[in-house]
Amino acid sequence: MDNELREHRAKALVDNPLFQEAFDVLKEDLMSRWSNSGSADLQARESIWLAMRLLDRIHGHVTSIIETGHMNKILDEQHPLI
Repeated sequence: MDNELREHRAKALVDNPLFQEAFDVLKEDLMSRWSNSGSADLQARESIWLAMRLLDRIHGHVTSIIETGHMNKILDEQHPLI
């Protein structure tokens, strides 16, 4: 898949309300689980923390595809021979 298509598909994902809702609902659920877990339940808290970091990484990866595509377009416009 070429970079322009990747950027287009990533943007469509990020702009999709269902995609954003999924992340919001999952984060809210994880935060609720974390705040309702006992302070002695370290394994559950660690699992929740890891799940939250994974959500952030997934969203960050999709966003980075969009940003990389945008930067490539700017580079092509400003320096077409590079």
